[in-house]
Amino acid sequence: MFRPMILQSHIPFDLSQRPLPGVLPLDMADWVQVDDAYAGQMAARIAILAERGDAVLRLDRSALPAAQEALALVLAQMAGMPMFRVSETAVTCPDGRVVSIDRARPLETLCHLIQEDICLMEKRGAEHVLTGACLCFPASWMLAEKFMRPLRAIHTPVAPYDDVMARRVQRLFDGVKAGRPLWRFNLLPYHDPALYQPRSESDRRAPETVDCAPFLRSERQSILRLPETDAVLFSIHTYVVAAPQDK
Repeated sequence: MFRPMILQSHIPFDLSQRPLPGVLPLDMADWVQVDDAYAGQMAARIAILAERGDAVLRLDRSALPAAQEALALVLAQMAGMPMFRVSETAVTCPDGRVVSIDRARPLETLCHLIQEDICLMEKRGAEHVLTGACLCFPASWMLAEKFMRPLRAIHTPVAPYDDVMARRVQRLFDGVKAGRPLWRFNLLPYHDPALYQPRSESDRRAPETVDCAPFLRSERQSILRLPETDAVLFSIHTYVVAAPQDK
């Protein structure tokens, strides 16, 4: 399955490392972003969804209200963005596509509107569980292995995610307030610039270093509380850029 290389011209935030989990307050006006790779990333998303829908789109029946609230929130956000035209039934996107609004299939509609991948995390007992997601651009993980699993199990193969970190992240998800979103980022060197890179927990990616990798991949991860359903919406805007040559 050939896909053209889709790169942004730059990563538009300070990449200075912060202590984990590295969260900062997010201005809601900056949540949904449109960058210079919008058309390319959206074409890739639509193709991946058509070809591998079962692998990248999952929604537990109980999470439908949260997914519908997420769609309503995105539509309200886009109504204030001049590059989108939003009506009751459709959205005209920056690349000229007209996307019908299907409130019965909220995550699929979102997949066709925004560059961000969307994960819905809902409290089940002591932890938040991944009850729905549209994950077209996985960075070395698989939705099938994470769906309906709690935070600690989702992060099982992540080396820094020990008991202390697990408690800190759970407190973060418990504490995020409606109207006061948060964000963080990661930065990983990659030899392969492909956006769709699923990988099983049992098949870990070999370590790469910034010094030799030709591409840098960064996820801008936003954490929002949905006020009506109390779900946490975790969105991921993926940037892939050519690594600087003056190393």
